[in-house]
Formats: sequence, C-alpha cells, structure tokens
Amino acid sequence: MTAWMDFWAQWLRPSAGLPTVQWALLLALATVAGYLVQRHSGLPKVVGYTLVGTVAGLLGFGGALWPLQGIGLFLMELAVAVVLFECGGRLPLRWFRHNPMVLVQSIAESLLTWLAVYWAMRALAVPAHAAGPLALVAVAASPTVLMRVVADTRAAGAVTERAIVLSTLSSLYVLALGAALAGLINLPGSDWSGGAEAVLRVLGASVLMGALLALLLRLALRVMSPRSENTAILVLALIAASTALAARIGGSAPLAALLAGMLLKQAYPRPWAWPRQVSPVSTLLVILMFVLVSTVAARGQWSLAVAGSVLALVAVRLLAKALGVGLGNVGSGASWRQAVWTSGAMTPMSAVALLVASGFMAAAPETGSLIARIALPAILLMEVLGAVIATVAVYAAGESIKPWAPQMRLRATQDKERT
Repeated sequence: MTAWMDFWAQWLRPSAGLPTVQWALLLALATVAGYLVQRHSGLPKVVGYTLVGTVAGLLGFGGALWPLQGIGLFLMELAVAVVLFECGGRLPLRWFRHNPMVLVQSIAESLLTWLAVYWAMRALAVPAHAAGPLALVAVAASPTVLMRVVADTRAAGAVTERAIVLSTLSSLYVLALGAALAGLINLPGSDWSGGAEAVLRVLGASVLMGALLALLLRLALRVMSPRSENTAILVLALIAASTALAARIGGSAPLAALLAGMLLKQAYPRPWAWPRQVSPVSTLLVILMFVLVSTVAARGQWSLAVAGSVLALVAVRLLAKALGVGLGNVGSGASWRQAVWTSGAMTPMSAVALLVASGFMAAAPETGSLIARIALPAILLMEVLGAVIATVAVYAAGESIKPWAPQMRLRATQDKERT
C-alpha cells in the first residue's frame, strides 16, 4: 500500500495531489455503496458510507490524521455544525415549558449512561482518569446518524421527534463538558470549582458565537427569502466562518452552531427548510464526515482484550440509555412502547463522540490513547449497528411512510405465490 501510494504521489505531483484523488474516489465509492445498501436491504445509506470508510481504514488509508487536526478537523466540525444547526432549529424551547419531563428524561438517560459506563470501565481495570472521559464519550448519541436515518426512511412522529431532541441535548452536554474536561485533563487534582469554571468558559464562548451567528441569520432573513438558494449558501458560509472562529475564542464550533439554531428558532419561529438546490452540498459534507469517522476509527488498536471492553461498553450503554429513557418517561406524555423505540433510535454513536475523543487525545496523548483504544472501535461499531437499530425502531414505531425493502420483496413473493 505504501509503495503504491508513493508511486502515484510522484505521478500526480503536478496536479491537485494524491490525497485529493484518494478522497474523491473514496467518496465516489461511498455514494455507490450507500445507494446499493439502501436499495437492496432497506438500511440507511450511512451503513454503506461507514463500510467503505472502514475498509479504507483497515487497508491503511492514511488520508486522515489522529488526533484530528488541520483541514480534517475543520471539515469534521463543519459537517457536525451543519447537522446540529438543523437539529437546533427543530428544538422548540416552548415545548420544555409545557412538558419539562422531557428535560428530566434527557438528564436521566445521560447521567445514568455516564455512571453505568464509568463503573463498567472501572470494573475492567480502566484507570479512573480515562474511565471518566470514556464514559462521557459514551453519553453522546448521534443526531447526525439519526437525521440520515430519518431522511432515508422518511420518518415523522412522536418517537422520531423525541429521539432527535434527546440526541441533540446529549450532544449539547457532551460538547460542553468534553471541551472543558479536555482543558483540565492535564491538571491533576483539579477541584470542582475549576471544572465548573472551565465549563462556563466553554459555554460562554459558544453562546457568544452562537448568538452572533443567530443574529446575522435573523437579519438576513429580514431581507432574503428563506427558500432562496442564496440564503442557504449564506447559512453555510456563516456556519463555516463560525466553525473557524469558535475554537479561537475558547468555544466549541458544533456547540455554537447548535445554540445558534435554537436561538434562531425562537427569533424566527416560522419553519423553513434548506432549498433543494443547496442540499447536495450539505449531503456531501455529511458523507465526508461518515467516511472520515469510520476511516479514523478503523485504524484503532484491535485486540481480544480491547474487544471485550468495547462489547462491555456497548452493552452497558444500550441498557443504560433504555433505563434512563424509561425512568424519565413518567409524565412525559409518551407511552412505554414509544419510550422503548425512542431509546433504540438514540443508540448510534458517530462524529460528536469522535470529536470529543480527539480533543482528549490532543490535550493529553497518554490518557487520550487509553480512551481512544476503546472509544474508536466502539464508535465504529455503533455507527453501523446503531444505524440499523435506529432504522428498526423507526419502522417498529410505525413512523416511516416508506416501506422497508425486505418487506416489499416478501409481499411481492407472496403475491406471486398466490397467483
């Protein structure tokens, strides 16, 4: 693989370079794989994207550095920021005033997941200074995967909306706490006041950037149509600018985009969607994000000991999220059946978890390597398995208007047998 790359690197030197060609071909393969997976199995396209990135990572594709840095980090943050901005626009704060149990449900499942994963990792002899951040990574559900599942299955309903809300809130907690903890991870003996100060500093900078982004977009919507492709390009451009600037002032770019979406929703309550002409741009960013996540995660350290820890983390996380959603379901307005499928839709892990793990690795390489050894395989596994579970949950809840491919083939076979 190395010799082959060296040869083509020399041959392509006058052009854009080998990495550009590699990523272009990799994205082309990912789009084909995603299309075929959805057409023949009914599973979301993200499964195909992840499989292509996994194969590339296992074959030694070196197009992504770990921890994430440079253009790779920027593109990852930009893709997550775009998705979280859209999720923030679907997060009605007025709903929490009328139904505060949704917030209780969110806090319960996040806290229970952290405690369960932390004690499971400690039982497996993972040091405390690595078990805590690793448990925080496990808390992060993936709105990015869930939004793709919803788009591919054309789902809508109580389970879908609640799963998006709870996944978005868990991302909010993890991004704020993860950025703060990364700054404290090299400071042994940090007290609670230091941790609280770090969290407030990250939140303050992110709120400032998010408020500025929301204000600029609100001013733009006064003079521009929300259905115009120029408006969508403006949104993408401003999110990209805030992504580049947020870290400079001590904030989190995805968190700032999420808060901007929430604030814009309150200032501009009328619904608006991305124009059809610009949606391929955001789709390309999302495909790139999934391929990048799986490529990086596949290059983790694989061993039987690590596999045991990964499976334990995944199993404990699934159980804790189900119990947390169930405990907070009392008085939340949802049935117990809906709570079960909501917890299933929240199982995916992806880019948010990877960004937080990368932040730990960059801040403290020794501790970060302990975290990444378990976190990377878990993220890779739950990006695929979580997407499958979320798809099953959406169909089981009866919220997809698109028939599942296996069901369509079964019905066609039965019809042929009858005739």
